[in-house]
Amino acid sequence: MTLLPPLHAALFDRVNRVSKLACVAGEPSGDLLAAPVLSALKQIPDTSNLEVYGIGGPRMQAEGLRSDWPMETLSVRGYVEAIKQLPAILKLRKELIANLLGEGRPDAYLGIDAPDFNLGVEFALRKAGIPTLHFVSPSIWAWRAGRISKIKQAVERMLCIFPFETEIYERAGISATYVGHPLASEIPLEPNPTTARQKIEKTLSLSPNALNGIVVSVLPGSRSSEIELIAPVFFETMAELVKRMPGQSLHFVIPVATPRLRTPLETLLANTLEKNPDLHIHLIDGEADAVLEAADVVLIASGTATLQAALWKKPMVISYKVPWLTAQIMKRQGYLPYVGLPNILCGEFVVPELLQDDATPNKLADALLAWLNNPGKVAQLKTRFAKMHETLRRPTGLLVAQAVAQTITASKHRVNA
Repeated sequence: MTLLPPLHAALFDRVNRVSKLACVAGEPSGDLLAAPVLSALKQIPDTSNLEVYGIGGPRMQAEGLRSDWPMETLSVRGYVEAIKQLPAILKLRKELIANLLGEGRPDAYLGIDAPDFNLGVEFALRKAGIPTLHFVSPSIWAWRAGRISKIKQAVERMLCIFPFETEIYERAGISATYVGHPLASEIPLEPNPTTARQKIEKTLSLSPNALNGIVVSVLPGSRSSEIELIAPVFFETMAELVKRMPGQSLHFVIPVATPRLRTPLETLLANTLEKNPDLHIHLIDGEADAVLEAADVVLIASGTATLQAALWKKPMVISYKVPWLTAQIMKRQGYLPYVGLPNILCGEFVVPELLQDDATPNKLADALLAWLNNPGKVAQLKTRFAKMHETLRRPTGLLVAQAVAQTITASKHRVNA
């Protein structure tokens, strides 16, 4: 038997070794988006034995990701909040880059959203010859258009979840692919509120039909800063809505996005019930989809969950609060007139947004009542959301996985050329 020369043997080993993908999601919404991608990668022959590592949440870990750092470190929102966490974030990014340029060097890097963190990592890796993909375009169409020059340096291929984004990148000379939004494929076109309510009743060990009446789903966010700033207002709004609807059977259901948020939400719940003992408020771990599907109307913090609510065809009131300094900075960044994804995608205010000083219990209760008292308007909104759903419905997980697999294959060929 003839042995290969040492150099050729090394090359042969590099061709046939297990492929490596590093990926980073910085918050629960990214974890939700990336999990179907990791699942689809297992179905592609070239990546069926892929080693996947980096930073991610429980859904990604369930699909085989090894998360080497806690995702919660990156789950911050706004300028002021980021400044507080900056030392920990910078330390983590430095460690991650050092690892990925050293013994943890991957065949490709996939950044999932979290552009403030991921673009810096992607820039360093691409400079070192590691191919980079970014899944979920930064909102350059809404603000900070100048950021596209940095994106061009950092990202080899942008994977866009909204159809209008690819043209923006192609004009700038950046390879971009529209992959649809994974939630649009996971969420059925026709909701079944009765089944969803039964699931919640069973999970919470409630009696059958305990949720008969009006269900208001309340989603105060997935970050500690959101719970601190907007959740107290949401609890006050629940109390106000009950006062406005005497004799009605009202049930409020709140999905607890992460375990660390349960304690602050339980504290708010206890304080609210002490003043309003007749309120029916239920906390449920996770299960945001079931909670949204069960709803008659939704009170929700701005973010990816607003798109989730739209895909479930639900009337909603979007609200948000950030610290004063963060709000002043954002005002100067040239935002669109709306912040909620349903409004951005529709190009107009199809659902109300009550932000900052407008986020008061009275105004929020008014907006919720406007939906509950106007079924004709709700029907029109559902038709609009159904059209949106069809547009966003693509095999997203598979399309992203194919892009990753193509990049890894090309990378290994380049290394061995």
